[in-house]
Amino acid sequence: MKSYFLLFFLFFTLLAQAEMVDTFQFNNDTDRVRAIALARTLRCPQCQNQNLVESNATQAYTLRLEVYEMVNQGKSDEEIIHSMVQRFGHFIYYKPPLNQKTWVLWGVPIILFLIILGGIFWQVLRNKNNNA
Repeated sequence: MKSYFLLFFLFFTLLAQAEMVDTFQFNNDTDRVRAIALARTLRCPQCQNQNLVESNATQAYTLRLEVYEMVNQGKSDEEIIHSMVQRFGHFIYYKPPLNQKTWVLWGVPIILFLIILGGIFWQVLRNKNNNA
């Protein structure tokens, strides 16, 4: 019987998730929804694989509160993103613009795809010529 309880609690721990609760007070619900959506588009500079809402890092919490405060102050999404990009570079934004500094981010996947596609095409032609 003890082993069943152990298995139950072990299984339960796999499903449990901890989430940081923000107690920030917004002016209205529209601002709250906009701030959370905006924080989801910004990458945590510390953990790098999570956005500001998902991350439990201290720096993400601080930046999340900054975003919330800027939304409460009435700043636009573009102004908030611009201030974050000024501090952390385009890396913080999940959708960086195409410019001289980010062309590699956008170009490398396309170039790799074309190289792979060309390799497959070349292999098919080579096999077709060998079989003929």
